[in-house]
Amino acid sequence: MEYRLRQCVWEITLGCCFSCKYCGSSANGKKRENELSTEECIEVSRQLKELGCYRVSMIGGEVFMRADWPEIVESLTKLGISVCIITNGFLFKPEHIDTLKRVGIESVAVSLDGPEEVHDKYRQQGSFARALNAVKTLAAGGIPVSVITTLNKENAACLEDFFPTVKELDIFAWQLQACSPMGNAAKAGIDFAFDPAKVIAFVERHMNSVPFSMGIAHNIGYHTENEKYLRGDPSGEAYFTGCTAGLTSLGIDSIGNVRGCESMYDDCFIEGNVREKSLAEIWNDENAFAYNRKYKPSMLTGSCASCDKKGICAGGCRSYNHFVHGKLYEAPACART
Repeated sequence: MEYRLRQCVWEITLGCCFSCKYCGSSANGKKRENELSTEECIEVSRQLKELGCYRVSMIGGEVFMRADWPEIVESLTKLGISVCIITNGFLFKPEHIDTLKRVGIESVAVSLDGPEEVHDKYRQQGSFARALNAVKTLAAGGIPVSVITTLNKENAACLEDFFPTVKELDIFAWQLQACSPMGNAAKAGIDFAFDPAKVIAFVERHMNSVPFSMGIAHNIGYHTENEKYLRGDPSGEAYFTGCTAGLTSLGIDSIGNVRGCESMYDDCFIEGNVREKSLAEIWNDENAFAYNRKYKPSMLTGSCASCDKKGICAGGCRSYNHFVHGKLYEAPACART
């Protein structure tokens, strides 16, 4: 079977101005030794295009910590690949606006994780104000901007308090995603668990009262009554149809390791390295990404094995499943159960 790559999440550096308590990448403020050079990144861009990739989400660490980020973005956009930068907003400067326009950025997503005191608790003092200012400056400068909120037990309970702040922002989307116990979140022992049904109910209450798209990520769900509207697509056709890692998406880290998803931040999921093999060789390896490419419904366990939506959902988010309880084919916090 031939698999078509559509989207990539690319960590261009692990360098960051923070060391967030729930960073899935284990960022400690320092970049890795021997991160991909500018020239190597440009070559990776070319290979992504050859595989048919049409969208890259660029992450860190913190993207703006890498001085050559404009060259890397432009190496993608010149090939017709749409690029979104995901940032904590702390290092964002108004002068970045002109650069973002010059390199043809599609959009920028800024992390805002709740009311100021909660956001700053998990990042650093003053980070909320700077992130909020980044959102407003980007919007005023004509750059499409969205907000991403990573939920744990504490801030999931603050969504109603946080809602008035987000509602007033000039954004095109707000995504709610679950904190996964990997990287710093695992080390810090973050109380990550929350009731997904309550988060879904929150989205249902408010998604028609805001001028932007509002939805949940692929590690929250699944297939409750309003599923088709909950993934941030107002068309009503955005059903979750299973994990896409290694099927239509992949992740690349800052030293060139390739995984099916950049949220699968465990060495056991590394399929190869771009310094040793081409992306095409890694992607087209018949034994790669076996957890999804060789998946069968009979591999489902727990309540997923008997669920009437198992043919569509396929057990939810592989990454979240792995890091929460080590069972790839069983969603540990499905709202249906």
